[in-house]
Amino acid sequence: MDLSQCPLCSVIPQDRIHDFFSDICLKVNKFSKGDTIARQGDTCKHLYILVKGTVKTEMVTESGGLLTVEVIKAPKPLASAFLFAENNTFPVDVTTTEDSTVLMINRDDVIELFRRDAKFMERYLKYNSNKTQFLSNKLQILTIKTIRGKLAHYLLEQLSLCHSVSPSVNTFVMDKNQTELAKYFGVSRPALARTFSELQQEKIISADRNRVTVLKIQALRNLIL
Repeated sequence: MDLSQCPLCSVIPQDRIHDFFSDICLKVNKFSKGDTIARQGDTCKHLYILVKGTVKTEMVTESGGLLTVEVIKAPKPLASAFLFAENNTFPVDVTTTEDSTVLMINRDDVIELFRRDAKFMERYLKYNSNKTQFLSNKLQILTIKTIRGKLAHYLLEQLSLCHSVSPSVNTFVMDKNQTELAKYFGVSRPALARTFSELQQEKIISADRNRVTVLKIQALRNLIL
């Protein structure tokens, strides 16, 4: 089992991986497509690492519907930020979208791994901090009521990432296609497609598949207000 590509383990030299996990109890569970790995409210007693496959995380909305929070592809941790929380429960349902394999390490053994390598602990903290930022952005999008506002917020985020590399360039490739973006927003794909068309007709953006050019930055900002 190759863990070297997992974000948490990437700081451990590949020739040290075996020794790093020596005497650590590693449980491997295999799941079929459509299986539930964890349900919203379940106690999180282990570090879950998805080593094969893909899962989706969903939460129940006030109206009783399901909102897709994230689609996670191996190799990635699952709910690692909640392992050491006072209320250490899963905030979402975790369901496989294909045959998947999950590695489980209990809480005390994770603490032992922290003791063994400070870089691993630092990487764990950094990964969870980045995940918190992701969830914060997701929460911001959920508080925006209109699809136009949600899309504007997302496009401005993508533009900001683009400007961090090339400040004068307003063209970027979105990190999600429209189907993924609709799930991320919790809206239907046809409704999102109409909104894309409206922004192009209003010459706020131009788009060719996932490649977008922002023509009027302030107009996008105004859609969020």
